[in-house]
Amino acid sequence: MVEQRQESVADTASLLEIDALKVSFPVRRKWGQPQQFIRAVDGVSLALREGETFGLVGESGCGKSTLARAVLRLAPIESGKIVYRGQRIEHLTTRQMRPLRQEMQMIFQDPFASLNPRMTVGQIVTEPMTIFDLHTKCDRHLEAMRLLELVGLNPRYLKRYPHEFSGGQRQRIGIARALAVSPRVILCDEPVSALDVSIQAQVINLLQELQQKLGLTYLFIAHDLAVVRHIADRVGVMYLGRLVEVAETESLYSDPRHPYTRALLSSSPVPDPVAERRHKRIMLPGEVPSPENEFTGCRFYDRCLIREASCQQQDPRLEGSGHRVACQFAWDEDRVSDV
Repeated sequence: MVEQRQESVADTASLLEIDALKVSFPVRRKWGQPQQFIRAVDGVSLALREGETFGLVGESGCGKSTLARAVLRLAPIESGKIVYRGQRIEHLTTRQMRPLRQEMQMIFQDPFASLNPRMTVGQIVTEPMTIFDLHTKCDRHLEAMRLLELVGLNPRYLKRYPHEFSGGQRQRIGIARALAVSPRVILCDEPVSALDVSIQAQVINLLQELQQKLGLTYLFIAHDLAVVRHIADRVGVMYLGRLVEVAETESLYSDPRHPYTRALLSSSPVPDPVAERRHKRIMLPGEVPSPENEFTGCRFYDRCLIREASCQQQDPRLEGSGHRVACQFAWDEDRVSDV
């Protein structure tokens, strides 16, 4: 299934392009000290092809969610470009962004916090239609019923409140809300991480079915590498605000090139008990550096197992065609095999 989806989007033009995007947040400073900043996203560039799912993985705090929020202008942009359907949007005002937000929606991580407990399901799903002045009042009710049925919920649930539903059902309501304005791009911010494993599979299958029916484009953020492998056409790996590797899904999982990617994939359990016993785990030394630090060279230097002194001076950029890696030793077979 993954290979078929890759072929279908391989030659598709980019719908959303992000170029050298930077997002910083000020840190509370002590008296007499200069202002410091946390650079949550530091020069990220990627492109989403129409109809594909781009998976974004990495440790907590690496900037995945901030990147998604910056695309929707929910986080302050320091510099860089965001181009949607040929139009630059990073400098647009809130009023100018309003029609574009109809085409780009978000599914949030926590289904318990992302729904207003004082609103019924019907009010939650129809609110986006009201904001964008879509349909008549009667038609909004019918459209909300259709959307609930589309995401696998009983249309009679419109008068119920969020506390009456399970986590998986709440996330389906969140998906229905995102679909209410007929978007083209949906940013999925870890939509299954708060759900039980069995429910995760149901929600992932639902997202894939909706993508096929409605022609949606996903930016899918997740921690679970198995989930990303199942749903994504391409995968980007983030570390401390930077993309360190981008490739087609099967290429990245079968032949990871960046030492961080190899360590990340080695931490994922193997479902076969025999293979799990032979599975080599890569233990990285030290801890993730603080994003407040200033980096002169490779920011993975302190934890890298194949580093050299030159890595401390050179700031690697994504290089390559198709399979892109930010490491000067990425294609050195002898060094990569040592990780």
